[in-house]
Amino acid sequence: MFKGFEPSLFEFLNKLRDNNDKVWFNDHKGEYEQYVREPALAFIEEMESWIRMISPHYEASAKKMGGSLMRVYRDTRFSKDKTPYKTNVGIQFRHELGKDVHAPGFYVHIAPDECFLGVGTWHPAPEALKAIRDHIVAKPGPYQDAIEHAPFTEFYQMAGDSLSRPPRGYDPDLPLIDEIKRKDFIGLCPLAPEQLYRNDICEHVARMFGRAQPLQRFICEALGLRF
Repeated sequence: MFKGFEPSLFEFLNKLRDNNDKVWFNDHKGEYEQYVREPALAFIEEMESWIRMISPHYEASAKKMGGSLMRVYRDTRFSKDKTPYKTNVGIQFRHELGKDVHAPGFYVHIAPDECFLGVGTWHPAPEALKAIRDHIVAKPGPYQDAIEHAPFTEFYQMAGDSLSRPPRGYDPDLPLIDEIKRKDFIGLCPLAPEQLYRNDICEHVARMFGRAQPLQRFICEALGLRF
């Protein structure tokens, strides 16, 4: 059983932040494996049964590549920041039909400066974004319940990018027009670093994810996915 993360994970991430280059990383790759990747994969493996209880159509895949653990390598092609490595741990338990980070998912973000849980869909493709907006127009009540019910709002806040004006084709006077303006449909829940050290961290994360089931269900319905 996974007994929690160790402070050595944050120690390594801090060192990587201060030495973010290929030579240093290659010289310390064993530490990355020991302090970051191995515990992250153990966490993902332990989370598999918890995720299945939340929804049988979301997956926890403890693979070194192509699974729930995101790559340490940054995509620098379109960024002014050319540092090659991420200084955080990103873990996404995405829908079984999801192909990338834009799919509906449950997310864990671990970094020295901020830790949080995320739920929903980030930067969905245009057709998916339109489907969610149209579903809000068609079923405003269930969407409002999903983002305003107390088990969710006690810990989560909706976040992400939004348009400054209503998207084309949507009545500006719609009651949930501010929600329809969203480009991301994500909720964020803060996570104290100390919680990561607890031996019941998997149960805690699962309980927090469970509070977002109505939002995930609504998004899946909008996209024609099973929840």
